[in-house]
Amino acid sequence: MSDRLATGGDPSRLFSFVQFEFPWALGPPDGRYVLRGPADDAPRGVLVLATLGAPERRTLGRRRSREAPDEPEPAPVVTARATVIVAAPLGGAEDGVRHTKSAGEPEAQAALRELATAIAAHRLAATDPHVVEPALEQALVIRVGYGSGEEVAEGHYTSARELPAIRRRRRKRADVLRPQERFAALLGGRDQPLACEELALRARGDLDAGRLREAALQLRIALDAALAEFPGDLRGDRAAERLAELRELHEGTTEAAQAALTAQPSDAEAISAPLERLEAALRARSVAGG
Repeated sequence: MSDRLATGGDPSRLFSFVQFEFPWALGPPDGRYVLRGPADDAPRGVLVLATLGAPERRTLGRRRSREAPDEPEPAPVVTARATVIVAAPLGGAEDGVRHTKSAGEPEAQAALRELATAIAAHRLAATDPHVVEPALEQALVIRVGYGSGEEVAEGHYTSARELPAIRRRRRKRADVLRPQERFAALLGGRDQPLACEELALRARGDLDAGRLREAALQLRIALDAALAEFPGDLRGDRAAERLAELRELHEGTTEAAQAALTAQPSDAEAISAPLERLEAALRARSVAGG
């Protein structure tokens, strides 16, 4: 990517950004990458990736084993910095100050979707299924701010503000304890995981990242698996009702998945609504003891 694109051809122009730091290597090589839509020649923004605090190369290249110390120190970890720059320049410093003061979780979420798109592209290009897709809650720090084109192209800025830590939504204590109980039951062999559970999680991840085609296809398979697994497994007072609801939803999700094979879905609600009902059925199964 050229510096000219990052600065808009004028080093004095100002751009807003959202910057993340994560405690692992994101995957793509350090550098600057233009963010464009599949049918849009105009860039949406620029992604700047940098690796911070990487372990020394001599430790990475060690091939011989050695005796472990009695009280080992924590191993050093890589920190990755990702800066998502909005392509449209600001009108001036006042706009930059306004953005820095007002930007919050919605802007961070939008920037994270851009980053997730880049990570997904790297996973495909590297054919590596183990590349981790980041979430807001995993960020060590999230900054919003503005700077000149030359500054933000290097991950620097004129002014920035760190957002408060973004945590998962608070839940009731009983809801927090229930996953711990399920975890113990799964490890202890008292409960068995369902294929539809994993497929529903993948559909949720795709939907949250804005990958509607993948979400529609994953949801169809998740519902297929649920309808095969639930009849002898779903328990509780409303088990029959929930199963009937999933059967009713299946036709619509099948049509959405078929359409997604040839075109990008335009209605996220058509995917999120049945997915939420499947997730509700899975929660009910867990509460009933699986």
